[in-house]
Amino acid sequence: MPKNKGKGGKNRKRGKNEADDEKRELVFKEDGQEYAQVQRMLGNGRCEALCIDGTKRLGHIRGKMHKKVWIAAGDIILVGLRDYQDDKADVILKYMPDEARLLKAYGELPENVRLNEGIAGGLDEDDEGGGDDYIEFEDEDIDKI
Repeated sequence: MPKNKGKGGKNRKRGKNEADDEKRELVFKEDGQEYAQVQRMLGNGRCEALCIDGTKRLGHIRGKMHKKVWIAAGDIILVGLRDYQDDKADVILKYMPDEARLLKAYGELPENVRLNEGIAGGLDEDDEGGGDDYIEFEDEDIDKI
């Protein structure tokens, strides 16, 4: 059998559970950067993002965030624009839901941007539709059966 020459296994790759979710300073966009909302994930560290300026760009998730920060459709991200390619951008930061709400309150994001539409929107529709599946029988109906 071959000797193990590596530095560890699967658990080492996962690393420590660094709590980045705690309070961090809100990062605003600078020149050469833009806010965007993820339309869909494409795989291979890429996503399709609709920037606030109205342009749809192909976002490339940087290596520091790859497999550490999970990005899903509907998330608000900060992208770095490329000087030489206008249709591509680099994902710099993913905003947590409370940070995205703060950005909207500060006026950085326009009012027509819907936050958390991927997760919260689906749950609301299921709750309303759940009442249709429930059928209430009277005692008389049960006696007839």
